[in-house]
Amino acid sequence: MLESLVLGTIQGITEWLPVSSEAAVILANLHLFDREAGLAEMVRLALFLHLGTFFAALWYFREDVRRLFIGLFTFPAASPETKRMLVFLFAATLASGATGFLLLGFVERMAEWGGLSGKVLMGGIGLLLLLTGAFQVRARKTRKGTFALKGAGEVTFRDGLFLGVLQGASVLPGLSRSGITISVLLLRRFHEVQALRLSFLMSLPAVLGGNIVLQTNEFAFSFSGLLGLGAAFLFGFLTIHMLVGVARKIDFGYFTIVFGLLTLAALLL
Repeated sequence: MLESLVLGTIQGITEWLPVSSEAAVILANLHLFDREAGLAEMVRLALFLHLGTFFAALWYFREDVRRLFIGLFTFPAASPETKRMLVFLFAATLASGATGFLLLGFVERMAEWGGLSGKVLMGGIGLLLLLTGAFQVRARKTRKGTFALKGAGEVTFRDGLFLGVLQGASVLPGLSRSGITISVLLLRRFHEVQALRLSFLMSLPAVLGGNIVLQTNEFAFSFSGLLGLGAAFLFGFLTIHMLVGVARKIDFGYFTIVFGLLTLAALLL
């Protein structure tokens, strides 16, 4: 029960921070609770906890979701911005699903071959965290001096495909979904708040679809599982609210780099 609460809280706080919630949940499993489950099993647990933050984002952006849902069934009469958003989300979801499914299959095969020991896993997570952090720092520095910023209604089908592939690749622990997608949107000259909004919205169909496809056969309700989802929902909602308020003030890239260095340093202990 305590384990579910702690892991749900970690998921809720780190899902929207660009530090890889998946990596945080897996590292907590390895070090706080000394679990030696396989990587594929831990990834599936992280995906299940994503449902808590899914409902947090769904509630926080309920007006956006309502407008998009109505636009889906009245597409010809929808506003140009709604049409662009729907096309973007459709492309992102397809690309994300295909990429994530292929990479998760690769991870599972690696685990079956015995190529993913605890130290190898931690080393890989640390390196991917460093990559995520460096990419975020680069995106922020590149943006300095940029004034003509785009709004969410200017996304394209091509944006959706590219960001969908990156989102799908975040099934690899240490590669932050929000960190990578927000950084690319910043490089594409989208406003910080709109980049956050787009990143959060594109996560919704991916998380729901991933759980339907990958968890249906193994899904089972339990009190501890519901506690974990509840903690992920509560802290996920609070974190979204905090991030929208400080989107332009904080650069999490350096924090992610430090997180990656600490993860690599732990290999020496």
